Amino acid sequence: MTPADLAALLRTVTMTVVRDHGLDDTVVPETVVVERPRHADHGDYATNIALRIGKKLGVAPRDLADWLADAFAATDGIAKAEVAGPGFVNIWLAAAAQNSVVATVLERAADYGRGDDFAGRKINLEFVSANPTGPIHLGGTRWAAVGDALGRVLAARGAQVTREYYFNDHGTQIDRFARSLEASARGEATPEDGYAGDYIAEIAAHVVAQVPDVLDQPDAQRLETFRSIGVDSMFDHIKTSLHDFGTDFDVYTHENKMFTSGLVEECIGELKANGNLYEADGAWWLRSSNFGDDKDRVVIKSDGDAAYIAGDIAYYKDKRNRGYDLCIYMLGADHHGYISRLKAAAAALGDDPASVEVLIGQMVNLVRDGKPVRMSKRAGTVITLDDLVDAVGVDAARYALIRSSVDVNIDIDLDLLRKQSNDNPVYYVQYAHARLSALSRNAVDLGLTMSTAHLDLLDDPAEGELIRTIGDFDEVVDTAAELREPHRICRYLEGLAGAYHRFYARCRVLPQGDEPAGDIHAARLALCDATRQVIANGLDLVGVNAPERM
Repeated sequence: MTPADLAALLRTVTMTVVRDHGLDDTVVPETVVVERPRHADHGDYATNIALRIGKKLGVAPRDLADWLADAFAATDGIAKAEVAGPGFVNIWLAAAAQNSVVATVLERAADYGRGDDFAGRKINLEFVSANPTGPIHLGGTRWAAVGDALGRVLAARGAQVTREYYFNDHGTQIDRFARSLEASARGEATPEDGYAGDYIAEIAAHVVAQVPDVLDQPDAQRLETFRSIGVDSMFDHIKTSLHDFGTDFDVYTHENKMFTSGLVEECIGELKANGNLYEADGAWWLRSSNFGDDKDRVVIKSDGDAAYIAGDIAYYKDKRNRGYDLCIYMLGADHHGYISRLKAAAAALGDDPASVEVLIGQMVNLVRDGKPVRMSKRAGTVITLDDLVDAVGVDAARYALIRSSVDVNIDIDLDLLRKQSNDNPVYYVQYAHARLSALSRNAVDLGLTMSTAHLDLLDDPAEGELIRTIGDFDEVVDTAAELREPHRICRYLEGLAGAYHRFYARCRVLPQGDEPAGDIHAARLALCDATRQVIANGLDLVGVNAPERM
């Protein structure tokens, strides 16, 4: 019985108890909260339902808890129920009900943890979207890992997810990039506002190899040659780096398209027509303060050029035109102002602001030998995705970037991530899977097969802890999708690995010596196979390998 199954059962029983006492059953919530107590002697699970609804029913919570505890204890699948404190009810499951989770995992296999909570939702998930003027830096690398994991989690719960990269190929930063390439090709110093690093020299040489007479071309043509070939070359490198990192996109949208397609002009016309764009001081302003922004925003500057937000408005409109009911933007730490302005843009176009979600990711710092790592030879001034992967590998890099909430700055210890020890979180989880895989191979060598026929024999406290942790997985994935927090998967996996290691230290799975194989061995092997499956499912959701040997 999973926590979700137990919650549904407790709701049904609670409804019956309330009705039997002549009370209003409409106060019973749709979801009964079920939690794991901090201390094992307080039961397998606990609920606060009596505290939530007692006063609404005109009944002391403690009295209601007494009624519920009696009814719960008399319910199939529940071995015991006791009242605690002012109205909590602690619950012990019957062995057969608790251990049925093992059979459920083995039956559902790779589908365990998947659901249909988001079925029918069409979600556009835009992340990374770094300018094609240099390699992906650490901030973008964090989003490459977290964004891909979030897409996997949302899809696992039934959403139709499109991973999208917004290709910023319009604006002054591209001109600076082209001038930097030209300066490098001429052997000149980097322009004051330009880009530096070994990659600039490499791309400049590539442009010259493609167009040998590029430096003899007229000014405008020469700059366009460096721009077009240079941007394509840089973006090819970005896509390759992301692919090698395990992050691929379904759609690449060019910012320049927003202008060349006429969509910017279309949006401006729509906003003028509905009164949400007004003229003042020679410029056109969005009435964004009417929709929760801290001030109105210039859309068309007084010189007639479009401000950056013009492209943002058109891009949002483009997404909605493609049928997405939720647009998630994953942006860097310096983009807090975009939350209110993007929601205001949606509202000004007549949409529900809830169709826009903006996630802000905080900074990443690398540490080696206890000291910050600050320089990349290739990029010149920043650490890149390629640098991190070269240092610790894809799995360790992805896991380290995903396992913390994006709301906090993180320090990545390169020395720690290279260690093959339990101090290294990704090694700790992957080692548990490899250990379980070895156990399965050894069982085959002994001619032992797992069986779910005698799961009732699994009554050791360590077995119960492991089974209940397995049972939590579905709810963990659901919460990770609902809150857009894939780091919950990593933290869960570390807890599951810990529960397995404690179980293994206490409970012998395979017979030793001349000991005959018995039902308990087959049942424990089933528990181990279920644990291995859940670890594999969880690692897949964060895009990390589940090795069978380490």
